[in-house]
Amino acid sequence: MFREQIKVLDCTIRDGGLIHNYQFSDDFVKAVYGAACDAGVDIVELGKKLDVSEEYTREKFGKWNFCDNDDLKMVIGSHECENPPLVAVMFDVGRVDVANLKPADESPVDMIRTACYVLDIDKGIDLAKRSKDLGYLTTINIMASSAAIRTDLVEGLAEINECDEVDYLYLVDSYGAYYSEQVTDYLKLYRKYAPDKELGFHAHNNQQLAFSNTQQAIIDGVNLLDATINGIGRGAGNCNLELLLNFLKNPKFDVKPIYKIIQEEFVPLRQKIEWGFNDLYGISGHLNQHPRTAMRCRGDQELRDKCHDFYHMCAQSDDMPQV
Repeated sequence: MFREQIKVLDCTIRDGGLIHNYQFSDDFVKAVYGAACDAGVDIVELGKKLDVSEEYTREKFGKWNFCDNDDLKMVIGSHECENPPLVAVMFDVGRVDVANLKPADESPVDMIRTACYVLDIDKGIDLAKRSKDLGYLTTINIMASSAAIRTDLVEGLAEINECDEVDYLYLVDSYGAYYSEQVTDYLKLYRKYAPDKELGFHAHNNQQLAFSNTQQAIIDGVNLLDATINGIGRGAGNCNLELLLNFLKNPKFDVKPIYKIIQEEFVPLRQKIEWGFNDLYGISGHLNQHPRTAMRCRGDQELRDKCHDFYHMCAQSDDMPQV
């Protein structure tokens, strides 16, 4: 699959940090950035840019949850490459103070991605407008689209289409619930009600479909694709960057630096933290439910492998059960 317009966004640090409160070492983040640079990745998302508070501290939630400019400059300055990637960070609606955001020409950040649920799209649009006013590229990533009321989603898409300040609109499979035909269906919906927006796609691997669903998004014309090194990410993780680069067959990409960092950094990391498919995540994806309870069960030695019991708990409730 070769299409020159396709851009790849590496969200290894941002999505991977959800596993353990962004407790990545500086050296690890530098290594990820360097590998992405050498691989020719177009955009690297180095974390979230949330507000520090008494409840949300850097010590507890990790520096990459807050992405201070000095920390970003430290990482970006650690590696030189011929065509450095753009740097992205993510906003969460309700946890951001744009008043603290410097103009883009005074910042190491190039792109701000705003994550919001359907009911908060108006707030997401406001953040995108204020970010664009400061000179940043912008995206709106609609979370949990598979669980949204369709009429509400349609209304939100139409609102986003009217906002010139939004550069990219993302279809996000937050629960890893989609099959390929649903990816196609939702992309048609996005194009119908937001025809003026360039689309992006972000997949989760709860049913081991993140890579194939990303392929389907490519077939359906999406040109901005998210992936993570070794598929690291919350719960079952994301589309594997190394698989995606191999599939795209674009000579600007070089997958060898990605395999090198997997061997040197990610194999040892797997001895400390868990990510990737297992049957609990498969169940939550199949039932279109948030993986938070599956994650808690995986952290409990008595519950972590009781997929039969977990299925019955989930199937009997519209919401994820508390354990």
